[in-house]
Amino acid sequence: MSAELVQTAGALAIRPDQTQWTEQQAIVLRQSGIGDTVTRAELDGFLHLCQRTGLDPFSRQIYLIGRWDKRAGREVYTPQTGIDGYRVVARRAAAKSRGSYGYEDTLWCDASGQWRDVWLAEEPPAAAKVTVLRDGLRFSAVALYREYVQTNRDGKPIGLWAKMPAGQLGKCAEALALRKAFPHDLAGVYTAEEMAQADNPAPNDRHLRSVQQGEADPWATPGPDAGQTGTPAMHGRSQPAQDIADVAGTTTNQAAIKELYRQAHSAGLLAETVKVDRELLELGAYLITRGQQLAEPTPAASADEVPDVEVVAEGETEADAAERALRAAAANAGLDNLDEEFERSYGLPIAQAGAQQMREMTALLTGSAA
Repeated sequence: MSAELVQTAGALAIRPDQTQWTEQQAIVLRQSGIGDTVTRAELDGFLHLCQRTGLDPFSRQIYLIGRWDKRAGREVYTPQTGIDGYRVVARRAAAKSRGSYGYEDTLWCDASGQWRDVWLAEEPPAAAKVTVLRDGLRFSAVALYREYVQTNRDGKPIGLWAKMPAGQLGKCAEALALRKAFPHDLAGVYTAEEMAQADNPAPNDRHLRSVQQGEADPWATPGPDAGQTGTPAMHGRSQPAQDIADVAGTTTNQAAIKELYRQAHSAGLLAETVKVDRELLELGAYLITRGQQLAEPTPAASADEVPDVEVVAEGETEADAAERALRAAAANAGLDNLDEEFERSYGLPIAQAGAQQMREMTALLTGSAA
């Protein structure tokens, strides 16, 4: 992202007086990866934020990123930018008010509580501290590594958090301090570095095979083992579909899955869509698959132990396919720092990007870009 604002013109220019996205603007926003589940309120709020901050979504200075929300039962969209976008807004706000704006040295802290102004250790710092100076006042903020690090399913850092943890943590602390110093100008928008941890997988995530059309429904009628020890107590009340799916993902008792299936059937929830490891599945299909997993132990498992089965999905999401193609193109092109180059170009990590953005970079790497 450029350190200066890119002034747009033409059909995509955002006017200060417009109250909704134009047809041309909406088309480009959709192509940037915004899904059909985005609400009118989220789009209207995003327009207002772009107008207030002066950041341009069509120059990749600010994004609307969707993340699954269990309570809402859908992807909830949050505005997001990079640290450079924060710096642009802060610089402009200070100039507009004819005030001063600067920084003290960034500090990093080790596990013992010792602060340093440079981080040389191989292990990541425990915390980072940034102090923003505005009009003679100090606005300090501390970011803890454990609260912001982006990890894979094994809990290991990934992306830039694995390669440059001190720099990533420093950006998080800087974003916190800038929001303190410029609360009106930066309220409601977060940086990619701060939000990376929002995509950390849950400990019990699994890749699940989608149930194929025509497969038998093994639990359509109650079985004799209802109420068997180990069945989650739902106390006879209807649970939201996602809550049932979450319980099914953690239990190791097949009888528990059967009971969950019967409760979901009684509540009319089997056709509801749930999120499992970034894959959308019907609740009934997921419960059947989960029960089959628990019924089919591997030969290496002991008689009284249910193995930790991970079934690879037959299909993959659009974003998964786009990422796979992008990484293959980067390997063929000899690009060994794909994650850094992508984040530098688009202002967010690959894990948070839309399929369209990944396809754009794939086209550049393969020489097929228009």
